Amino acid sequence: MFSSIGVPGLIIILLIIIVLFGGKRIAEVAKGLGTGVKNFKDAVKEDEKVEEIVSEPILEEKPKTVRKRTAAPKKTATKTKTDK
Repeated sequence: MFSSIGVPGLIIILLIIIVLFGGKRIAEVAKGLGTGVKNFKDAVKEDEKVEEIVSEPILEEKPKTVRKRTAAPKKTATKTKTDK
């Protein structure tokens, strides 16, 4: 259906649109489209950043093991009875 429209046909359609809507209105629409596309791209980038942050594994800190020093067993002198 639209395969027969060539460059001359597109130019005629463009001229009809300009006559119907005027140059100012077309500029406003183009500006609005550009702003919309920019906002969409920014939202997608922001969403990707949030998704990246959420998907990063959370590193859990392992509890520190505290080693208590134990004193060496005290050596006690043994009393020996000497016979006299």
